[in-house]
Amino acid sequence: MRHFLFPALGLLALMPQLAAASETPSPDKSILRVNVSNQPHNFALPWQKRQPGSKQGLGALLDGGRVLVTAELIQDSSYLEFEVASSGKKLTAQVATVDYEANLAVLVPKEKPDDFFTGLVPFPMSGNPPQKGDRLEVWQFESNGTPVTSPIAFETARLGRTFLEGSYFLQFEANGAVNYREGSFTLPVIRDGHLAGMLLSYNSNDQVATILPFPIIKAFLDDAADGEYAGFASFGIKFAPTLDEQLRTYLKLGDQKGGIMVTGVMPDTSAARAGLKEGDVLLQIGEHTLDARGNYQDPTWGLLAMGHLVKGAHPVGTALPLKISRDGQPMELTLTLARKAARDFLIDPYVFDRGPRYLILGGLVFSELTRTYLEAFGNEWRDRAPFELVYAVQNPEKFARDGRKKLVFLAGALPSQSTIGYEGVRGAFIEKVNGQVINDIKDLSAALTRPVDGLHTIEIDEVPYTLYIDAALAAADNQTLLPQRYRITELQKLE
Repeated sequence: MRHFLFPALGLLALMPQLAAASETPSPDKSILRVNVSNQPHNFALPWQKRQPGSKQGLGALLDGGRVLVTAELIQDSSYLEFEVASSGKKLTAQVATVDYEANLAVLVPKEKPDDFFTGLVPFPMSGNPPQKGDRLEVWQFESNGTPVTSPIAFETARLGRTFLEGSYFLQFEANGAVNYREGSFTLPVIRDGHLAGMLLSYNSNDQVATILPFPIIKAFLDDAADGEYAGFASFGIKFAPTLDEQLRTYLKLGDQKGGIMVTGVMPDTSAARAGLKEGDVLLQIGEHTLDARGNYQDPTWGLLAMGHLVKGAHPVGTALPLKISRDGQPMELTLTLARKAARDFLIDPYVFDRGPRYLILGGLVFSELTRTYLEAFGNEWRDRAPFELVYAVQNPEKFARDGRKKLVFLAGALPSQSTIGYEGVRGAFIEKVNGQVINDIKDLSAALTRPVDGLHTIEIDEVPYTLYIDAALAAADNQTLLPQRYRITELQKLE
């Protein structure tokens, strides 16, 4: 998640250029093409970037010259541009707020808009929740700018995954035929002239559309309105259902109905701060009782997973009472919703808009472990990436220790004079360097300034357990061999 403020544009000055709020939104006046140039970082070769690419999506015009899109559209972007589909008029844009977990972003003009927004109609930020069978519309354009409307029918609300694994939010499902025209990302979904959501995906076989709905969009926009975006809360538990009667007997639940068993609590999250422990049975969040699968009865959407009570129904800072059973005894705790940012996890769950943190010594390539690094091995990364790294991502609590901020590992060894004999060492975690415990990449950089008797001693967690690198030879490789043979111009990135 990142947040920027751009005071020089005078967004309030855009308001007179927009059509009167009483006018009805329409595709040609209320949605814009968003053209994106992007160039992701190469996590396998961290000193490089991948080939540049481009995307095109559609954004929903909001008041103040803001345009709402999905975060997936603009990840790793190097250039953003608004385009009026009917006229081809263009305007350079930039990111104001983005939340990759919620998959939402707001873009604003990067340059003086002049008359770009003249006659355009922003969507009103209101609307009643849809009921089963209510008509929704997906808006898009033909390549020549002709508006296309695809009717779909609202079916149900549920919690579903955004494009990030492990990130679940309220979603709508709707039925109907949607034929994609220009733009494979970010199609606005409309109901009675109001923004109902953003289309996330479409299953053409079953004709089912998955929509990021207005309640999540509104929470995102309300949070960002004061210029201090807090994001959506992180609960921080693993849990198991309690459907099995033997398990319920073991948990001493007696006649108690429902509840889920906490099987893990992540450090420094809302759950950890509330005092939840492994083995607790969570019975109620706020006024909502949980069933044995972790669902509750939402007054608007019916049966929903409890995650919505944390991500979406309440903002960060809300205090919710919890009812639990611990060793068969009822207890009450207070859950104060807080967000744990991606950088604050031992292993970053995602990295966008910046490269990996790394350091190269001679030919040894060190990096901080992130899920994004493993995903560079492809869709089958769980089978193709080094086992120890995959295990760490799936079980980070087993690798946590006091003071350890990140997991620094040896990504590989480039052939050089200083790495002879270590070419096959890969995927090992770094324990100590020159006697100093390594808690993050900055510790590694500092330790490498202090060789002992002309040697760097690098202790790792697997065979051969200790690497010995000639400090002078490594410095020479850094200065000449690496830039010439591998075109490495930046030997470390610590931020």
